[in-house]
Amino acid sequence: MFATVVLAAMVCAANGQGNAGKRPMTFADLMAMKRVSDPQVSVSGRWVLFSVTDVSLEKNTKVNHLWVVPIEGGAERQVTAGSGEGEGRFSPDGKAVMYAAGGQLMVAAWDDAKGTVGVARAVTRLETGADGEVWAPDSKHFLFVSEVYPECEAKGVERNVAEAKCNAAKDEAAAKSPVKARIFTDLLYRHWDHYVGPKRSHIFYGSVEGGVPEDLTPASVVGDHVAPTFSLGGPMGYAISPDGREIAYVVNLDKVPAESTNNDIYVLQVGAAPGTARKVSTSPGSDDGPAYSPDGKWLAWRSQARAGFESDLFRLMMMDRATGKIVNLMPGLTDWVDEFTWAPDSSFILFASPHEGEERIGLVATDEEVQGSGKYEVGTRKESGEFGDLRVTAKAGIVAVRMTVDHPSDVVRIPQQSYDKDGTMVGRHGMVALTHLNEALIAQLDLPKMESFWFDGAGGTKVEGFVVRPPGFDAGKKYPVKYLLHGGPQTAWGDAWSYRWNAELFAADGYVVVMVNRRGSTGYGQKFVDEVSGDWGGRAYVDLMKGLDFAEVKYPFIDKTRECALGASYGGFMADWVLTHTDRFKCIVTHDGMYNPQSAFGTTEELWFNEWEFRPLEGSGPDAVVEQTKPAHPWDFYDRPASEDPFRKWSPMMFIKDARTPTLVIHSQLDYRLDLSEGLQLFTALQLLGVPSEMLSFPDEGHWILKPQNARLWNETVSDWCDRWTGTNKYAAVGPARNPMASEKR
Repeated sequence: MFATVVLAAMVCAANGQGNAGKRPMTFADLMAMKRVSDPQVSVSGRWVLFSVTDVSLEKNTKVNHLWVVPIEGGAERQVTAGSGEGEGRFSPDGKAVMYAAGGQLMVAAWDDAKGTVGVARAVTRLETGADGEVWAPDSKHFLFVSEVYPECEAKGVERNVAEAKCNAAKDEAAAKSPVKARIFTDLLYRHWDHYVGPKRSHIFYGSVEGGVPEDLTPASVVGDHVAPTFSLGGPMGYAISPDGREIAYVVNLDKVPAESTNNDIYVLQVGAAPGTARKVSTSPGSDDGPAYSPDGKWLAWRSQARAGFESDLFRLMMMDRATGKIVNLMPGLTDWVDEFTWAPDSSFILFASPHEGEERIGLVATDEEVQGSGKYEVGTRKESGEFGDLRVTAKAGIVAVRMTVDHPSDVVRIPQQSYDKDGTMVGRHGMVALTHLNEALIAQLDLPKMESFWFDGAGGTKVEGFVVRPPGFDAGKKYPVKYLLHGGPQTAWGDAWSYRWNAELFAADGYVVVMVNRRGSTGYGQKFVDEVSGDWGGRAYVDLMKGLDFAEVKYPFIDKTRECALGASYGGFMADWVLTHTDRFKCIVTHDGMYNPQSAFGTTEELWFNEWEFRPLEGSGPDAVVEQTKPAHPWDFYDRPASEDPFRKWSPMMFIKDARTPTLVIHSQLDYRLDLSEGLQLFTALQLLGVPSEMLSFPDEGHWILKPQNARLWNETVSDWCDRWTGTNKYAAVGPARNPMASEKR
């Protein structure tokens, strides 16, 4: 059966005509673009419902609304208008749309003939709010998530009513109390950009007919844990079976969640006592994203094999619900399964996987003859861009969101494609863009294509890099460089648009942008990913320096005397490492970086990250791997020399006396991944050492700068810092700023 399944034909759009008459993109242009996401196909297959976020620089707001477009193409139309609506979902009977608005869930009639949404009514009225809706097959019930007080759990037939009253009363009391102090009794007391507080996320089962919804994951079942487990940008953490009789959800019940990635899949019969839920996953690593096959035979999910490693290989597992047998559908896949979705007839699963700077669409059959055989299909390098939000339809093929480095997200349709017995493709059909909300603006802009290059990195390993030339490029000129260092450390640069670190915007003011997918980057196999752990300033740093060396030779228009290095998160750590290990750059921008791993260990929240990443290496040379069995703590190495202590060995603070390069430090008050103190320590040292430096701090931002006017200030400050030290744009007449430390020897 595998030879006859369908695969998407992902055809890259033609490069088009030249850029005559176009202008460089500005920050205002970036904010003016409509942000398209979350496509949902109507039951009839005639329409695609999707979300559009509008940004207002003047009002400093981001507001989301729902839009529709015919699946065969046509004009897009906005179908909701309010203070913000999202997560639009068609009911299984095709008669209604549910969406989140104002902290509650709304239901409105859906007119499939006209493609319109009627007047909405609230189906939740919880003091604790509601979102994340999932329809039950009967179109009368639904799952959702709400933040509640675990101690409000009640007993008896009226327990739902009693719990709702208790939660409302506690919220009211907290709002009125003048005391805002907190008492912590365990770890993970703050997360990303907020203090956790006394509430916990629970999964509920509600009815569109009204009534008080039922808490499926009360404290008597999940204790003080959240359900589903928090997942940053990951798949949905709960699902309901096609017959409506079973619910699957993700929860981590380990004693110290701050140290654990062991998320597990539990299943619960609808109507049964919550305490009867049973665990079906078996991996000591994370299991997430449960999804039932449409025929009800299978339950699939993503799974990681290693405990404590949040960047282990994401595999695709499938369980036979009748027997409980679990198989790894693609044991030979070496890159992550980032997301997946079932075909309507359950014959295959479509998945997205990173590969060499792209996010490709792949397919694996679920037929019992090929389960676990390692047979699967993945798109080829001829495709371009990043695909996500995958949906498979019975007639129209695949609907997804696609972006490239020079084009923001659009909803696209990819017609089906068949293969004959020997795997040869039969026919090829082009990808069709269904949305065009940004085309008028993009038509005005000079957005250069991204170029790829390969070089020999540390130990001779092949490493990929990318270059974006500035608008109006003249091969006869020399251009300054912005060398972007990506975070993670297990992420990657690629052919994708960004509203934060946008390569086109970095290039727009006359810079060549260079990016390298050094060790730890995804899309080059799990071994490549693993080779940053325990070796933060080792092979990854060598890859970056060799990559820039190669680019300077390959691209003669690069002015290697005017280069700045910029990075955030792990990229901020690497910017600090570059600062303390080379003088080749004219300036450094370090955003939310780790400066002192010892102090960062005690001020972060997800402890499993540092406990894995700072384990010592076993072995030596190119085959060295991180020690697998014991979590690392700074006190484990107190009696060892710094060379044997990863927290000191890879600490920029230990080498700060060697810093000479002018550095802009950026850090935010609400960043609990890497505490503000990391930026303060670095800035203090630079000032005391006399290194030219400035610090930009945001009191109202977390790990990312998300508010539009804050983002504008960030962009203006970073751009000016690079211009000043490279003598570019308004500083061109006077040349690069003088670095008083440039003449000092190490």
